[in-house]
Amino acid sequence: MADMSDSKINVGRRIVISVDAMGGDRGPAAVVAGISRSAKKNSEIEFILHGPQDELEKLISRRKLLKDRVIIRDAQKVVHMDDKPSQVMRQGKGTSMWSAIESVKNGEANACVSCGNTGALMALSMLRLRKLPGVNRPAIAVLWPSRNPSGSNVMLDVGADIRADENDLLQYALMGASYVRNGFNIPKPRVGLLNVGTEEFKGRPELKEAGDLMSQHADTGNFEYVGFVEGNDIPSDRVDVIVTDGFTGNIALKSAEGTAKLISGLLKEAFNHTPLSKLAAMLAYTSLRRLSKRIDPRRVNGGVFLGLNGTVVKSHGSADATSISAAVKLAVQLAQSGFNERLAARVASVGVKDKSDNEE
Repeated sequence: MADMSDSKINVGRRIVISVDAMGGDRGPAAVVAGISRSAKKNSEIEFILHGPQDELEKLISRRKLLKDRVIIRDAQKVVHMDDKPSQVMRQGKGTSMWSAIESVKNGEANACVSCGNTGALMALSMLRLRKLPGVNRPAIAVLWPSRNPSGSNVMLDVGADIRADENDLLQYALMGASYVRNGFNIPKPRVGLLNVGTEEFKGRPELKEAGDLMSQHADTGNFEYVGFVEGNDIPSDRVDVIVTDGFTGNIALKSAEGTAKLISGLLKEAFNHTPLSKLAAMLAYTSLRRLSKRIDPRRVNGGVFLGLNGTVVKSHGSADATSISAAVKLAVQLAQSGFNERLAARVASVGVKDKSDNEE
């Protein structure tokens, strides 16, 4: 078999996605299966795959669709889920995660996808790609199934940083609105600030100050600020973007994923309870399948790191082929839209003091 590490991809002609093949719970086989699905759906995608070359060559050789569409970059070291981000920043060179990010930094790939350690991925992304000018704290944005015509809302931050003051929350609003504007073609996204109630007097002081800032900068940021929203508004058609801190957002995200699995399990139990219920399940098969797709977290898999000089998509650690394919699809859409350049321009349009020089 030819040494695919020496292959060349025409970056100008196609979308190239840099993929970290290691670090996920299911191993590189699931990653290769996922990019194979993506290759089948979109003939314009090519990949740079990072990990142990011998192992990856064997997996790719079984996938005819990936022939001549994959470069392998040998990376023998792996970032594990229990590795500390600080340790990875010091010793991460030579890992598949570092290598995957480096391909974006060097301009070889349009975006990076990884299902590895979230904290380490964010730390390495900030180290190698750096923040966009004017961004205090990058954020992780996720798609959330909703009643909006697009089928999804965007929520951020969901775990990049548990600290967020009023200026950070304003920047999240700007970045989230830009994401929706470019990703869903919504000219003036509606932005809501997650709180314990919709009344103006409720919530922490920084939330009230953030609300005032969003209201002041809504016109400049080209979004509509709808005020405070509650947890039950997250999947509603009242907003397009939900802004919160990483601590609250991550808990909300994991709670929703757990609830989706619970509902799916309870439905299976209910329809398998009696022969009559099994018959009902057969009659309702099409509707149940449609519902399953709508609430399946794998099909909206992929948190986007916003605020960096490059596009990085974080897939679930337990991602299977379906999840990986969804994350690749999201990375391709962002690359094709030129989203990162537009995001940089939008953040620059509303000046917020960069506090990084004052932080330890």
